[in-house]
Amino acid sequence: MTLAVALQKRLGAFTLDVDFTAGSGVTIVFGESGSGKTTLLRCVAGIARPEAGRIALGDRVLLDTRRGVDVVPARRRIGFVFQQLALFPHLTAAGNIGYGIAHLSAAERHDRILAVAGSFRIDHVLDRRPAGLSGGERQRVGLARSLVTDPEILLLDEPLSALDAHTKTTVRAELQELLHGLELPVLLVTHDFEDAAALAGQVSVLVDGKLRQSGSPAELVARPADGFVASFTGANLLHGHADGSTRVRLADGTVLAVAEPASGDVVLAVYPWDVTVGVEPPHDSALNVVAGPIRTISELGNRVRVTIGPVSAEITAESLRRLGLRTGQPAFAAFKATGTRVVAVPHSGTVS
Repeated sequence: MTLAVALQKRLGAFTLDVDFTAGSGVTIVFGESGSGKTTLLRCVAGIARPEAGRIALGDRVLLDTRRGVDVVPARRRIGFVFQQLALFPHLTAAGNIGYGIAHLSAAERHDRILAVAGSFRIDHVLDRRPAGLSGGERQRVGLARSLVTDPEILLLDEPLSALDAHTKTTVRAELQELLHGLELPVLLVTHDFEDAAALAGQVSVLVDGKLRQSGSPAELVARPADGFVASFTGANLLHGHADGSTRVRLADGTVLAVAEPASGDVVLAVYPWDVTVGVEPPHDSALNVVAGPIRTISELGNRVRVTIGPVSAEITAESLRRLGLRTGQPAFAAFKATGTRVVAVPHSGTVS
């Protein structure tokens, strides 16, 4: 089953203008707040109507503004998991799951609820209300409620954004397992690239209402279309000037080597996991080096983010302990010249 979308939707001065297809599996629409992600889902679901466009699910046309086709939301066979899950607080988990199949007989409704609850491993919490569920259990109830109606496609709007960091890590792993077990297209929007990288086979970056780049998470990291995409994928962005050679001079006078000759004002992308940190300058000529005091040290689970000048490195907690690093200490960030990517200056959006 393939979802094909081509539409234009105006919201004041903003216009969503996209054209893409999504096959079976998880497709991420990734972008910052205000880029049009939720509006896209609402148009696909039929909650919002674009001024022009066509939406088809396989051979079934859901919207065609030129032909006057506009299938009502209830008949589109689309499951929609909202950002805050929108569970009814006064209903039990079973009541929430069965809300969309109230037209069925009591026996059939009961059987469907038990079946989907069993597949999501929440059959033991069916008598609890949302307040008595964990974050992961609420997520599973929201998914079960959307899938009990037997949809042909599943839409998820920022499904992890309301969770704290610890819960999010656990629920992300659960969601990855659940989504990859489904045999239907899943369209999930997020502004968090870590979520995108963990959940998706395909990622489309949405910027100012238009798709900037599509590909696997690995492809976006390896070949970001511009500095805006690179920043979303977690890269350090270094602004400098190139004279036509493979040397780029940063504003503070630091000279870095890049793999290909470049000219004019450029943006370099360097990923934190490609950066090493030391208290002594490295002597390897193949390495770029940025020197300065350590600005910040942030723990991220068993990893630590260390920022030196304009560069952040991601190292292990053991390396932090072994090196005895502390804020304000002079240190060196080193990274391979071959891994220092020259990326296009974005034609819209902002890059800091």
